Amino acid sequence: MPALQPVTLITGASAGIGAALARVFARNGHELALVARREAQLASLADEIAATSRPRPHIVPIDLGLPSAADRLAEELRGRGIEPDIVVNNAGFGLMGPAAALDRTEQLAMIDLNVRLVTDLSLRFLDSVQRRRGGILNTGSVAGFMPGPDLAVYHATKAYVVSFSEALHWELKSKGVRVTALCPGPVETEFQARAKMPLDYFPTLLKRSAARVAEEGYAGFMRGRRLIVPGVANKIATFLPRIVPRALTLRFARGRQ
Repeated sequence: MPALQPVTLITGASAGIGAALARVFARNGHELALVARREAQLASLADEIAATSRPRPHIVPIDLGLPSAADRLAEELRGRGIEPDIVVNNAGFGLMGPAAALDRTEQLAMIDLNVRLVTDLSLRFLDSVQRRRGGILNTGSVAGFMPGPDLAVYHATKAYVVSFSEALHWELKSKGVRVTALCPGPVETEFQARAKMPLDYFPTLLKRSAARVAEEGYAGFMRGRRLIVPGVANKIATFLPRIVPRALTLRFARGRQ
């Protein structure tokens, strides 16, 4: 049986941070497998990357919110003779509003995508990642460092991503495997529209472009960093909950609106 070829697997790659990460990884010589629901956007990005004289990425159009998504993805990769040496778990979404007022089914779907899928893909491909001494890059958020009224479930899912990634980092570093949580603050992407979030929800000083976040995320990941928080203001925002009483952290998180 022919040996499987290594690729960097990037989920949520059709736009925003995922697409920016795809460009950075490709520019640095990684062959890619891009996964998202929207095939046209994936194909356009793959064409763009191929036009820079890089190998055209594999595109795998799958709705990652479906229960069978991880099984289908693994089967698709095997069928193409490829396996991940790096897994970039970037797919996810948020919903804004009081948890009691939001649709329960949608909130559970958020948990499935932001938490369950990240866990599944991180562990499912761990054999090839370890064998090839690659790594896992999980997109968390500054939101993962504090509770978030009106974004309660989203903040909770990102807290899981941060905790899970940091623990994996410790467990796998002796095996030569990098595990990094990339935790940006606000980034102007399709996320805000999906979450039904006002454009002026976040202070300008916290914002950063998807391209810049991707560059910093890639550089930190390749250096084997456990945690990457782009921007000084965002670093301060993640540090304060460690020293400020929890009640004040809640007030701060609510008051930023």
